Amino acid sequence: MLMKREFYINGAWVAPSLARDCTVIDPSNEEGCAVISLGSQADTDAAVAAAKAAFPAWSATPPATRRAYVVKILEQYEARKEELAQAIAMEMGSPLDHARGSQAPCLPWHASNFLTAFDQIEWVRPLGPHAPNDRLSLEPIGVVGLITPWNWPMNQIALKAIPAILSGCTCVLKPSEESPLNAMIFAEFCHDAGLPAGVFNLVNGDGAGVGSQLSTHPDVEMISFTGSTRAGKAISAAAAQTLKRVTLELGGKGANVIFADADDMAVERGVRHMMDNTGQSCNAPSRMLVERAIYDRAVQIAAQVADSIKVGSAHEEGDHIGPVVNKRQWDQIQGYIQKGIDEGARLVAGGPGLPDGFNRGFYVKPTIFADVTPGMTIEREEIFGPVMCMIPFEGEEEAVKIANDTPYGLTNYVQTTDGTKRNRMALRLKSGMVQTNGKSRAAGSPFGGVKSSGRAREGGILGLEEFLEVKAISGWDPEAEASAAE
Repeated sequence: MLMKREFYINGAWVAPSLARDCTVIDPSNEEGCAVISLGSQADTDAAVAAAKAAFPAWSATPPATRRAYVVKILEQYEARKEELAQAIAMEMGSPLDHARGSQAPCLPWHASNFLTAFDQIEWVRPLGPHAPNDRLSLEPIGVVGLITPWNWPMNQIALKAIPAILSGCTCVLKPSEESPLNAMIFAEFCHDAGLPAGVFNLVNGDGAGVGSQLSTHPDVEMISFTGSTRAGKAISAAAAQTLKRVTLELGGKGANVIFADADDMAVERGVRHMMDNTGQSCNAPSRMLVERAIYDRAVQIAAQVADSIKVGSAHEEGDHIGPVVNKRQWDQIQGYIQKGIDEGARLVAGGPGLPDGFNRGFYVKPTIFADVTPGMTIEREEIFGPVMCMIPFEGEEEAVKIANDTPYGLTNYVQTTDGTKRNRMALRLKSGMVQTNGKSRAAGSPFGGVKSSGRAREGGILGLEEFLEVKAISGWDPEAEASAAE
């Protein structure tokens, strides 16, 4: 059992102001794997005060200096990436190969993309040729509170902490109490990279405690949150009292629209994408819409693929999926599976209960429902587990109607070899992202949604700009600018 009770505040690991232990549960075996502390108001205040004190000097550092620190953080990652992967596997159930190949590498992937975008920023730029003496200055917003989830923990830390640091902000991170260990390792990366005291701070806690304290704190200028839509609404309401900037990356109920002319691997690709990370991804393609002409065959393929997916411990190597994160999540997913059965959807793979061979651990059978109709609970609500709904459609108009008839709008998917139809569908679908024919979005492409999926744009140049304010300046002296550059 790891003892990780301290917080990282003002460049040092410090004891909590009040003893309030929280046991981190390994979802593979339901046993405690670590003990952390949940922070109090005094801990939050101390972290925010450290960030506030560090902000004037940090925001004034040359961009090249801030860049160099991020490069040093990446050097720490390279030296300790196996330790990071092991922590993620243990605390949230990502199998070792997945933690090594997909979860932990989110840090260098996003950081490298941020560095590329960072090098392109013009910090003081002309307004336009019509106004030769006007400038726009990009400036860090101030102290930011970062609240991150358990499902892709290092991904979200990288998408928030790295651009905050590069932009000249100082920050306080509250990771999920379900998966805090990777965040504490990241704090060690920052410390060992020599990041100045107070620039990055970490206080463990729950949403009702440290999360709410950051959201209402008068010295926090911005909250960047990833999590449930319910929590996002509460954070927005709390932050409104101090007029903070709030960026939200919330839930999803993505539609994967498969036309009859899609490539042969479209259905299998969609099922495997859905089951990745045990379905615990906000951008999962959880609604597979299939053109009627190929629907029956698609159902057969989907069921076969789901039945072939292995389930196993996160501590074992291999291409299996692991458990879901905790008992509460397991119970909720089981409730949705039963709801699907009760409402008349056709269960073609998986189903309720533990997979064969398991009597402990939060494991869920890869589950496929066919003949799901719009309005069913499993079609409307985010399940956040390895459960996919299949819905037939007759033509493009019906596909668009079903896909867009959701409170969410994060990622939609289109599968067709008709380029004109593919482009048309991409423009008509109401979501922050559309991926077609299995093509991932390119490096630096922003991640974020619309409607109840929130409206953050994380990653690349837009992800950096989330942490910057724009100042408009008139009467700028171009000659003085030129002289200073010489």
